[in-house]
Amino acid sequence: MEWIKNLYKQVLEGYSISKEEAYKLMDYDVEVLRNYAKSIREQLCGNTFDLCSIINGKSGACSENCKYCAQSAHYNTQVETYPLLDGEIFVKDAKLHEAEGVLRYSIVTSGKRLSKKEVEDVAKIYKRMSEEGEIKLCASHGLLDEEDFTKLKEAGVVRYHNNLETSRNYFASICTTHTYEDKIKTIKAAQKVGLEVCSGGLFGLGETMEDRIDMAFELREMGVTSIPVNVLVPIPGTPMEKVVPITEEEVLKSIAIYRFIHPTAFIRLAGGRMYLTDNGRLAFEGGANATITGNLLTTCGNTIQDDLKMLKTLGFEVRLSE
Repeated sequence: MEWIKNLYKQVLEGYSISKEEAYKLMDYDVEVLRNYAKSIREQLCGNTFDLCSIINGKSGACSENCKYCAQSAHYNTQVETYPLLDGEIFVKDAKLHEAEGVLRYSIVTSGKRLSKKEVEDVAKIYKRMSEEGEIKLCASHGLLDEEDFTKLKEAGVVRYHNNLETSRNYFASICTTHTYEDKIKTIKAAQKVGLEVCSGGLFGLGETMEDRIDMAFELREMGVTSIPVNVLVPIPGTPMEKVVPITEEEVLKSIAIYRFIHPTAFIRLAGGRMYLTDNGRLAFEGGANATITGNLLTTCGNTIQDDLKMLKTLGFEVRLSE
């Protein structure tokens, strides 16, 4: 126990742990890890909590073959399919979320990437949202390039989302229609034009704890400070429909280790929260300090008011501004 106690103290003093040290944390009991992770979060992040919401702005018919995804055209999942929604829907929805106390709002679209024409269209929508509201704008539109990111930034977008999903070594086991390097290139292009980046992954794909740790270090190397943690929801019709869901203990242990690797980041619970106690209460008590609230993409999330009540009982202060 002396080793982890000393590592914890070093982290509080600004030390960046090594991958070997992160692997060693795997040997510790989940409750020990959670207690240290909570203390790191309290000491270095305070009780500030970050809420964001997303809308499924374009659904289904995706050309990519990600094995977990309901929106892939490669699988028969019965998911609703529609093109980019009308701008009025996004503007109205963003205002509603802002009124309920959500700090960030993102349009998420299916597909490898939006077309150049779609980027132009969605940029006009973001421009209007930025002019008519105060909510911070994020975007998630696939593997865009530097030119696209410049247009989004000029329209008022401040953060771009693109998940790595898993480790570099395991990625080809879940997707073969694009590469890990494609994702890295996208993230770096967004950062180059001055956008913040939100990037994390999906736990429960059959990956190991080492895979999750490897991904965490990729994110740290790129300076990512908003890290969504999704838990696989096995979707009927996908190759992963019969995958046994990951245990809550494994999720909690992973989040706690992530807090050691990313002591000042916003570790954000996202999809699959319904598998966790009280939609993530134990995770918030063990290192996580952000979440996506409201309806997600193709699976139902927790309501905003439910989340606000829970967070208040846990002593968090929800950020209304940066």
